[in-house]
Amino acid sequence: MTELVSRVLHPAAALGKFTLLLVKAFSSVGEFRFYRKNIFNQMVKIGIDSIPIVALAALFSGAVTTVQTAYQLVSPLIPKSVIGAVVVPSLILELGAVVTGFLLAGRVGARIAAELGTMRVTEQIDALEAMGLNSIGYLIVPRVIAGVVMFPMLYVVACFVGVGGGAYVGTITGAVPVGEFIDGAREFFKPFDPIFGLIKSVVFGFIITAIPCYKGYFTDGGAEGVGRSTTQAAVTSCVYILLADLLLAALLL
Repeated sequence: MTELVSRVLHPAAALGKFTLLLVKAFSSVGEFRFYRKNIFNQMVKIGIDSIPIVALAALFSGAVTTVQTAYQLVSPLIPKSVIGAVVVPSLILELGAVVTGFLLAGRVGARIAAELGTMRVTEQIDALEAMGLNSIGYLIVPRVIAGVVMFPMLYVVACFVGVGGGAYVGTITGAVPVGEFIDGAREFFKPFDPIFGLIKSVVFGFIITAIPCYKGYFTDGGAEGVGRSTTQAAVTSCVYILLADLLLAALLL
């Protein structure tokens, strides 16, 4: 009975623990000068180093979406420009942010959880506290700020590369000339679409850094615990990306 109650209350307890961790972390923002170099390093690791894999995924997302849209809309009654009208909003509204989020949940989230988890089980975090450093602020604030700042940049890269890939594949396969592809995209373009995508990317940037920081910081159980925290960080981040995606779409569109 006690174990059942504990399992039922575990999500609420974890949410409270997560909230307290973030409150403690961001209450130390006044010590920003100590974190400046660490923030820059994290921005490079999270943002710059992720550009190649994000661009590759976006390129294939745009290309495949173009081919599949052309396959579904083959009809003399439907203008080819419709392909651009379908592919470009799909990339801006959904694929550019969500595909990038899933990639970074695995690449960045797992790395953060593994780093902090290893520091926890090898008592490096305890050593930081013994030296008088605020370990929560020093380890968590730079990673979360870097994620929130750099994810929108990666989203923009993903959208441009995805649209370029879709237009190029549409041309070389004969599905739609690049001019008609762009005309279709312009005809149905809404100025709020990229703004919505940027809002999503900021939220996703927070999710893929804050959750792994929480999982990694409270790791226990040695090497096995590090592996468990890394897996949980990646999976939980992906689940919350999907939930946030649905919630934002319902609220803002």
